Amino acid sequence: MNHTVQTFTPASTDRSPNYEMLKEEHEVATLGAPHNPAPPTSTVIHIRSETSVPDHVVWSLFNTLFMNSCCLGFIAFAYSVKSRDRKMVGDLTGAQAYASTAKCLNLWALILGIVMTILLIIIPILILQAYQ
Repeated sequence: MNHTVQTFTPASTDRSPNYEMLKEEHEVATLGAPHNPAPPTSTVIHIRSETSVPDHVVWSLFNTLFMNSCCLGFIAFAYSVKSRDRKMVGDLTGAQAYASTAKCLNLWALILGIVMTILLIIIPILILQAYQ
C-alpha cells in the first residue's frame, strides 16, 4: 500500500521544526492518525424527568364539578393550575408547593363531599322513620 506524505512547512519561519512536530507528522503519515493506548472515555448526562411532580388537575376538576363543598374544589383547581404553570417554567420547588396545597384541599373537598352526601341520604331516612 503506497502512502504519499505531504507536509506543510511555512516559508516565513526562521526556526527549524521541533522534534514533537516531526514525530507527529511521521505518526500521521505511517499510522493514519495518532492512537491512544487508553480506552475511550464516555460522558453520562442525567436528565430529570418532568413527571416527578403531580399537579392533581384532574382530581381538582372532579371536585370542582361534583363535590364543591365550601368552594374547596375550585380553590384546589386554581392551585393545580399554578402547579402546572410552575412545572412548565421549570420551577420544581414551587410546583411541588402548589401541588401539595392542591392535594390537601382536594382531600378535604372529597371528605366533606362524602360526609355531606351520606348525611343527605341518612337524615331524610331518619326523618321518614320518625314519622311512621
